Amino acid sequence: MKRNLQRGLVALVLLISSSYAVKVAEPAPDFEATDSQGQVHKLSQYRGKFVVLEWHNNGCPYTQKHYESGNMQQLQREWTGKGVVWLTVISSAPGEQGYVTAQQENEYIHRMKASPTAALLDPQGEVGRLYSAKTTPHMFIVNPAGVLIYDGGIDSKATTEQADIATATNYVSQALQESMAGKPVSTPTSRPYGCSVKYAHDAGGDLGTRHSTCQR
Repeated sequence: MKRNLQRGLVALVLLISSSYAVKVAEPAPDFEATDSQGQVHKLSQYRGKFVVLEWHNNGCPYTQKHYESGNMQQLQREWTGKGVVWLTVISSAPGEQGYVTAQQENEYIHRMKASPTAALLDPQGEVGRLYSAKTTPHMFIVNPAGVLIYDGGIDSKATTEQADIATATNYVSQALQESMAGKPVSTPTSRPYGCSVKYAHDAGGDLGTRHSTCQR
């Protein structure tokens, strides 16, 4: 009886959570977060521009694939050069893989020659949970009207091999190119792959524990 009650409560929590999950073709939920330079950012302040959200964990081999190859930095430079706002989001909790202080993140950005508009520090996982970010990297794109147009993996090759980047379909670039040209996004969703986001363990739930360490 007690076990059935517990299962019922878990199912209810999951049902309620799913009803608030971010969905493509719907308004992207607004948020406020502080970056590694101490500046506060709100998604709503970027209305009128495309916004890319990139979930990040510098200890994840899937993240390392795209940074050590220079692929992520190239994407950041290309699209911010075209007016896109690129926000790197770090939702790793203190003591978990990928957690960084503001100084550590600034040093990492400098060392990797990364070019995001800003790196948002989200150690409590508030922004991550708001978007149900599951992996690093997990990519989202918001259009100038504030509508989510992409949710998923960075590309079509769910591996840690840098050699696969050249032959993969980059879903982020594809979605931005199509949307900027006034076309519908041909792949608006895909399965995100990478390491689970290292959320803090609390009563609110840990998205990371509901996904394996690395998603392929």
